[in-house]
Amino acid sequence: MKTITTLIILTMLCMRVTGQSINRKALVERHNVINLKYDSLSSLTVGNGGFAFTADITGLQSFPEAYSNGVSLGTQSQWGWDSFTDTAGYRFEESLKTYHLHNRDITYAVQWHSPERNKRASDWFRQNVHRLQLGNIGFEIIKKDGQPCTLQDIQGIKQTLDLWNGQIKSHFTVEGIPVDVITAVHPQQDIVSVKVNSSLVRDGRLKIKIRFPYPTGEFADAGVNRIGKHHSEIINNTIVHQLDNYKYYVQVTGGKVTKGEPNEFVVTPGTECNFRFSEKQLSSPSPSTQTVAATYWNAYWSHGGMVDFSGSTDPRAFELERRIILSQYLMAVQCAGDMPPQETGLTYNSWYGKPHLEMYWWHTVHFALWNRIELMEKSLQWYLKVADKAKAIAVRQGYEGIRWQKMTDPQGNESPSSVGAFLIWQQPHFIYMTELVYRHYHNRATLDKYKDLVFATADFMASYAAPDSNRYILGKGLIPAQERFKPEETFNPTFELAYWRWGLTTAQQWRERLGLPRNKKWDEVLSKLSALPQQNGVYLATESAKDSYINPVFMTDHPAVLGALGMLPASTALDTAIMHNTFNKIWNNWNWKETWGWDFPLTSMTATRLGLRNKAIDALFIPVQTNTWLSNGHNYQDERLRLYLPGNGGLLTAVALMCAGYDGCKTTNPGIPDDGTWKVKWEDIQPMP
Repeated sequence: MKTITTLIILTMLCMRVTGQSINRKALVERHNVINLKYDSLSSLTVGNGGFAFTADITGLQSFPEAYSNGVSLGTQSQWGWDSFTDTAGYRFEESLKTYHLHNRDITYAVQWHSPERNKRASDWFRQNVHRLQLGNIGFEIIKKDGQPCTLQDIQGIKQTLDLWNGQIKSHFTVEGIPVDVITAVHPQQDIVSVKVNSSLVRDGRLKIKIRFPYPTGEFADAGVNRIGKHHSEIINNTIVHQLDNYKYYVQVTGGKVTKGEPNEFVVTPGTECNFRFSEKQLSSPSPSTQTVAATYWNAYWSHGGMVDFSGSTDPRAFELERRIILSQYLMAVQCAGDMPPQETGLTYNSWYGKPHLEMYWWHTVHFALWNRIELMEKSLQWYLKVADKAKAIAVRQGYEGIRWQKMTDPQGNESPSSVGAFLIWQQPHFIYMTELVYRHYHNRATLDKYKDLVFATADFMASYAAPDSNRYILGKGLIPAQERFKPEETFNPTFELAYWRWGLTTAQQWRERLGLPRNKKWDEVLSKLSALPQQNGVYLATESAKDSYINPVFMTDHPAVLGALGMLPASTALDTAIMHNTFNKIWNNWNWKETWGWDFPLTSMTATRLGLRNKAIDALFIPVQTNTWLSNGHNYQDERLRLYLPGNGGLLTAVALMCAGYDGCKTTNPGIPDDGTWKVKWEDIQPMP
């Protein structure tokens, strides 16, 4: 791992273009986050893509309760998962429900409401395994009167997220005594490094406390200390935390560890104190972290895509630039590990910490477009690991090939979901991602590496398309990306039809590149796949929902019909004039308050491909709550989802399209207004397909 990451860093440094027009360091640093007061939504994160640590205004996690309803203070990894002890002997088959579709019975893993046994079984497999909040590391400061310091005692605050060096630099005072803290995470290992400078340390009044929680099994599980349910102990300055069916280790260097209350430990810190988290007990000493972290982040910013809007007079330009820079940072910190991330990354849990594969496109496509392909390929390898589980779903349902999971876990297990089980738009994602890898390398090795799963993905797509008179349809038995339709009634959603056509066409291109004959079944489906459904000159959400633009229920959630052009290139099956009408209908009538963070980039991308430059920008600034961007760069949705990383990834994808365009585009900066109010410099960004 260390060797691979070192090579990546060297590659990054070598790829830097000399004499480039953008002063990257100045651009990045003008968007450093600065906190001058407590705000539960302004916590800051350091991490390495597979492990992250989110800190409060002290630079550690000293006051987690104060942030519990904001951007929570968590320590999370991609390896830390637990499962409660199953005392009822649940079987996954108990979550399966049979639907009679296409003249045969097909089982789907759903959320039962009754009978009680099935309900408990489906709930069990949704909740287990669950991602762990690994622990809180915070300061324990004693005031002159012997009382512990409270949040109100933290004064003189100046905290900076130093983006260029990947560090949180925190300054504050307690009773007039200054405390300076630098927090960083090692780029290759899961180490939180803390440097503290204060006379309070020398006086023995400032120490570091580690608190280990026990999971609650809730949707947004932050854990609580349930004495008797878990236990921890010290072995040679390493803490072992044992839960139901899992244990992990925290090696502490640069400080003396003593046991405090149950599942709590106190550390007397030295100059630099490191906390090294691991699934395995470690005997080697913890490596130096802060300098290595700075080197990594300098290299990260020195390669890959960059956009500079300086000189623009449109007042939105600086804010868009801020969102771009902070999104580049957050996606590298939260979503660049070795498996697809959850929608709240490595900050706090949503959906029990599990990733959703339909969201993987929004989490990772930008890495390829911004020339950080190595970060996308890290998580893409996970598909190879879990393909057998995806194959099992297809076999169980009577299809060929592999049907990719929706809500899943590190081992690729399927989680019961009354919506997710019927989604299909995650299926072509694997073809899309691997096509981006091929576009980057243009070599036989890429084709050989991914061909088997590309072909198996296409095999499912072709077998899923059902014959209906003289055509093939998608459904019934599906829920489209716009999750407002009943699966038993729904067929031929516009976006999924377009994505099916693109995916099968691209899979055939892979066969041709390899010198293989075209797949006859795929061609059969392509030749007879249903036309994109339309009514009165606009594309419908689904063929089964006529007059969907009249019913207000169908004017909420994701305007996914736009994805038929926004996410995908125009094809012979799509009429851009009709899509233009569709865009106008949605723009003027959609209930934008009932949308999600990636819907705004999606709308912007469609506007860009339609040549609507001003609308491409306007879409990114639609003034509704789910398009809120916090001071730390997070895309806020609501009280449940205080951060939403598909919004950040979507923004980066939209901006790449707005600047570099798409295959066959002859317009410079096709998504940037050409009225003279925008000045744009960009480099190292790839066009979309």
